Amino acid sequence: MKTEILIIGGGIGGLTVALKLAKCGIDVCIIEQSKGSTHLYKGELLQPKSLEIFQRMDILDEIEPISHRIDSIDLIEMREGEEGKEKWGAAMMNYSVINSEFNYALMIPHEQLKKVLLDEAVNYSSFRYIQPAKFKEFKEGKAIVLIEGQEKEIEARFYIGAEGRASKVRKTMGVKLHEHAYDHHFLTVSFPRPDSLEQGKMVSTTDTFLGLFPLPDRLVRTVYLIPAGEYRKMKEQDIALFHKKYMELLPELEGYVTQIKDWREIQLMIPVHFHANRYVQDNIAILGDAAHSVHPMAGEGMNLAIQDGDVLGELLCWMYNTQQISPQHLRWYEKVRKPRVDEILKISHLSAMAYSNPWKSFAKWRHKVMKQMTVDPKLHTKQMLNISGLGMWKETPWDRLIQIGLLPARPTMATALNVDRYTFANEDDYPWKHEGGKKK
Repeated sequence: MKTEILIIGGGIGGLTVALKLAKCGIDVCIIEQSKGSTHLYKGELLQPKSLEIFQRMDILDEIEPISHRIDSIDLIEMREGEEGKEKWGAAMMNYSVINSEFNYALMIPHEQLKKVLLDEAVNYSSFRYIQPAKFKEFKEGKAIVLIEGQEKEIEARFYIGAEGRASKVRKTMGVKLHEHAYDHHFLTVSFPRPDSLEQGKMVSTTDTFLGLFPLPDRLVRTVYLIPAGEYRKMKEQDIALFHKKYMELLPELEGYVTQIKDWREIQLMIPVHFHANRYVQDNIAILGDAAHSVHPMAGEGMNLAIQDGDVLGELLCWMYNTQQISPQHLRWYEKVRKPRVDEILKISHLSAMAYSNPWKSFAKWRHKVMKQMTVDPKLHTKQMLNISGLGMWKETPWDRLIQIGLLPARPTMATALNVDRYTFANEDDYPWKHEGGKKK
């Protein structure tokens, strides 16, 4: 079998780049090793940059009706009171401070988003999708793939590894990475939600964290932080223990979380942090979790894969359209994406440290920082712009002093800030189309 571009892995990132290529009329083939839909939890929060990308791909109109809109995220701090846990602090992060038509996020079931991308891609004759098909190795410039129990050779001009954390493509490239394991894990499960839960909510104490993000069909996706290794002990007890931990933090979940009847409905998430030292080698590139793994606290994993797929897809389309089909141009992809991913990994890692530290004094510090970030318009805008993916506005030492309360919050209105200077423009996303690009 021959194709111009072989994508190994049919997740969201692989499908994003494949759809862009199919729209350009480039022959592209995806091989996916899973036999059907996976029941493992995958990302469901679409950040504003992903919405912008999907609008340019003409599929946002299909995504929005099957999603739930998130405009804000409540940040609630709890402490031990005379009658149990009580609220002692609150703040709110609001997407509306972003100067963009995409000043909101969407929650969508992962498999439904995959279906939208795949259903659109199959409309193009240049697209092929083979499932199940397992990549084994590269041999003499060809991919050796196991299909229906038989080894097949697939020859392509370019190969893209999009098959997740355990990427064989990355290993064949000899890419170096250092994994950071955290001292905590997460339990995640979805269940029906109360009418009052319409926006995102993060409830934290000195020793745990509960994140709640509404899904369509009156469901809510939840993540609950536990110490590493604690899950086995918890499962030995009645499921009522799980209900109790949730309701202690959010009493309004009574009657909702209790619809979870068995520990087997709950998944264990083990966060890992790593970043490949390079994304490209000759005619091979990696994207998404094959290239980087981000802590789930910032809700960025799926979005980074989408953004990788957008830049790589746009680059390959340009290479074919201009007849500059050389592997050396793949370096543009790494040049654009690697620095941005570096910054998001730092933000997510700091968030993980802030919410997993068990010291009581640290919880007070965290609340002060989050409060300052929401009352200072500049800090608020920086935070939301950075996690949105629409731009990058780094914090300064002055910002740090404001965060910890050594300096007062600034009164500057967010609308008066020169946000456009830090928002990614077309020449930043696709600099090979422009001479030099815009410097930040």
